[in-house]
Amino acid sequence: MTYCIALLLDEGLVFASDTRTNAGVDQVATFPKMNVFEVRGERVITLLTAGNLAITQSVISRLREAVKNDSGKHLHNATSLFEVANLVGSELRAVFEHDAEHLKNHHTDFNASILLGGQIKGEKPRLFNIYSAGNFIESCAETPYFQIGETKYGKPIVDRVVRYNSEMMDVVKCVLISFDSTIRSNVSVAAPIDLLLYRTDSFHANCKQRITDTDPYYTTVRKGWAEGLKQVFHELPSPDWC
Repeated sequence: MTYCIALLLDEGLVFASDTRTNAGVDQVATFPKMNVFEVRGERVITLLTAGNLAITQSVISRLREAVKNDSGKHLHNATSLFEVANLVGSELRAVFEHDAEHLKNHHTDFNASILLGGQIKGEKPRLFNIYSAGNFIESCAETPYFQIGETKYGKPIVDRVVRYNSEMMDVVKCVLISFDSTIRSNVSVAAPIDLLLYRTDSFHANCKQRITDTDPYYTTVRKGWAEGLKQVFHELPSPDWC
């Protein structure tokens, strides 16, 4: 399993993903789930992936091959993020056509989700959630973020804190708390955490961090959040029902 979150803000975009992949308790590995396609000064496109690793790696490889071969439409010449979302959806469907029946024969579901965000010169930053079937939805100011993978543990804090006009560094702090909550409750999600900040109209993915579980800032946030929750809990009045 995995946990990925992408957020569309007035300042730009925030992307974060864990790196744990497991196929059983004794088959745990680290794989990056964040993929960046960049044409410096013209576009930055980021994809976060969750689901069957073989499926999502096939989709990313097909997208990179299309860029390398420079044949037809691809992520470096598409004219809009909507067109990019369609290209990614088409590659998901192509992998489904190739693999789904074989997976079914081995009693495995076709399971893949992709978050796509970025900016192409001439339009504002955009964010999409692409499903296994290749269809997708786009975020908006009222719903400024998407999550995929193991979402339930990290969702409450994001729901309470994040708004479209939230300051980017406040959102980063919230995202790290969201990951801490998820990691504490689900062993299939773990650091390192890949984090990318993209500021509107920069057209450069120059702020990318890999955060380990011993990172000083992450440690400070985790400790402060845990202690703060305990303090607030103890300050709440107890019921007087009996």
